[in-house]
Amino acid sequence: MEFFRISRDIPFMRHALVFNIISLVTFVAAVIFLAVNGLNLGVDFRGGTVIEVTYGHPVDFNRVRSAIDKLNLGEFAAQSFGSSDTALIRLPLKEGVSSAQLSERVMGALKADDPGATQRRVEFVGPQVGKELYENGALALLLVSIGIVIYLALRFEWRFAVAAIIANLHDVIIILGFFALFQWEFSLPVLAAVLAVLGYSVNESVVIADRIRENFRKMRKASVTHVIDSAITRTLSRTIITHGSTLLMVLSIFFFGGETLHHFSLALAIGICFGIYSSALVMASLVMWLGVSREDLVKPDRKRDGMAGEKILP
Repeated sequence: MEFFRISRDIPFMRHALVFNIISLVTFVAAVIFLAVNGLNLGVDFRGGTVIEVTYGHPVDFNRVRSAIDKLNLGEFAAQSFGSSDTALIRLPLKEGVSSAQLSERVMGALKADDPGATQRRVEFVGPQVGKELYENGALALLLVSIGIVIYLALRFEWRFAVAAIIANLHDVIIILGFFALFQWEFSLPVLAAVLAVLGYSVNESVVIADRIRENFRKMRKASVTHVIDSAITRTLSRTIITHGSTLLMVLSIFFFGGETLHHFSLALAIGICFGIYSSALVMASLVMWLGVSREDLVKPDRKRDGMAGEKILP
């Protein structure tokens, strides 16, 4: 299905240097924010206390947060969990205060505000567990990246593998840079969103790479630049429809999904926007600069070559 028909190829590669300079500046800025500010790790990673509280009616989170604010426990999170009458409260570690003491203070404040508040469970996440989660998340990111490189190298060619992983990791660093700049909480759902964006960006890279290979077979007299421009232009309609639909779904989660999915959907939205840019403009231009050619992707026709080499007898 092609709603947006573009009759003439758009000369994307004419501005490849500009696109990559913008990308490089954004990437460097993200690295600086990560180095200076660091990530605001959530309870899942740094440890803390998790309290599940139920009410006999839909939770008024403004009242819940106001009651806990009075205890001066530091940064915390209160969000819906499972149903509208259940709240999940995440509290940071507090020196000299045990998890049981924290839960007693919080439940005392909540019951004073609303006697219907009932504690369902209390869990303590130690800093060692958080460290293991952080390390396992980084390991998952590394293994996904290695798998992507191997897949693209086998399906296409090593230039596509190198270009795609650079472009896709560029998306991941930029997402992390946003979270470091604005100090949004980085939790396990956000890590899941980052891994999802990595796979999502690869899908777009594969589509464009496949069209480039197809164009090399069809456009035998065209230059590499023309082949890549045509590939991006021909996939533009699909890109707009696919990513536009996905972004609408993610934005609906962002606005209506509640605090639990707020940062998850935010990370996805940032990743989708930069994923389109990097797959179409960064990956393709890197492939061009790495020197891809028709011979790298199109196998010679041995039958035709053999016929050309035969001598015609009189």
